[in-house]
Amino acid sequence: MPALPRTVVAAALVVSGCTSTVSGVAGPATRPGHEPPELPARQRELPLRDADPCALLTSAQLDQLGENGAPRTLPEDSRRDGPTCAFDVDARPPTYTYYLEVIGNADIEDWRTGAHRRTSMVQQPVAVPGFPALVNYAPSEGIQDCETLVGVATGQTLRAQMAPDDRSFTQQQLCDMATNVAKLAVQTLETLK
Repeated sequence: MPALPRTVVAAALVVSGCTSTVSGVAGPATRPGHEPPELPARQRELPLRDADPCALLTSAQLDQLGENGAPRTLPEDSRRDGPTCAFDVDARPPTYTYYLEVIGNADIEDWRTGAHRRTSMVQQPVAVPGFPALVNYAPSEGIQDCETLVGVATGQTLRAQMAPDDRSFTQQQLCDMATNVAKLAVQTLETLK
């Protein structure tokens, strides 16, 4: 069998490296253990220290999302990195929960290259106008939760997570939904400042 020309092999490698399927994604996904993705620069500071995560979605936004109960603050012992609010969508199947978390002591770079980075996670840059943002999820046979991290200010990160109660969603849908909630929360945060 004759050898393929180098240009054909190089083109095949470049094409096979593009794996992004999340809507609004600014670049290819990083596979677990690979180099972290590049993120755009923050265009403005939008501090969220002392922000109430349950106040980051307006009534109109909650209606748009189909949230049907009162937002609930998670107890401190169940939080990860900061105050967290849960928004339940469970009036009818499929049921799921959105989480918003305000992290006042960790920069988005901590997930990309620092202490919060997990080499087992798939990371993709995602478009949140004016801010560096990253979709982050664990690859697996089944569908996993998906989170969108937004670097709203130096040393401060907004985390939006979509957690389904069953397997009614694809991984792409979960990440799209988490990113949508992150964008809505950023819009609300901009009106509060």
